[in-house]
Amino acid sequence: MNTPCSSPRWQRRKDARPSEITSAALALFIQKGFAATKLDEVARAAGVTKGTLYLYFSSKEELFKAAIRETLIPSIQMAEEFVADSKLSATEMLTHLMNKWVELIVESPANGISKLVVAEAGNFPDLANFYLNEVMTRVRKVFGEVLERGIQAGEFRPMHLGFAIKEIISPVILQTIWHHTFSPYGQEAMDLGEFTRFHLSVVLKGIQAAPDNTENQA
Repeated sequence: MNTPCSSPRWQRRKDARPSEITSAALALFIQKGFAATKLDEVARAAGVTKGTLYLYFSSKEELFKAAIRETLIPSIQMAEEFVADSKLSATEMLTHLMNKWVELIVESPANGISKLVVAEAGNFPDLANFYLNEVMTRVRKVFGEVLERGIQAGEFRPMHLGFAIKEIISPVILQTIWHHTFSPYGQEAMDLGEFTRFHLSVVLKGIQAAPDNTENQA
């Protein structure tokens, strides 16, 4: 006779459990909110006991941080390495980064993270600071390095880098928040890839350096 511990539910590889737990947690955080999600619910969704969950994560806050790190940090590291090694023009790098960012948002749970963080920041400032320091600061640095390289090469005009970075990032983030906030109420879905391409075309027209003959005209 099979015991509960011999059922397929408990026969998964032990080293796969943390990832399964963080995936289940992030889905629930996005669906219900961080405050409303109970660890009992996470454990059930992941197919583990609450005691097993605590073997890997000491608190719900640590589980949130692990979920964010697992979902976003690998892509940020890839972007950092891409910019460090790339021989492309700044325009080509910026286009590549925006396309990859949208792919990440569309194809993973990352789509709902922006709304989750904004909604919970006031009640959980430690988590907001964590997200700002480990995610947004690094993302801004990546885009800043591309813009700076473009300026140095004469490809982009001199500009306020802080404003330019926010101008590039903020509309895409807002669209993901808008989607998760209003789509359940019949809001027409937007093609995020199409929107991002349009947005980038507008941004590039604003930051590209003017031809010398235009700049020298009276």
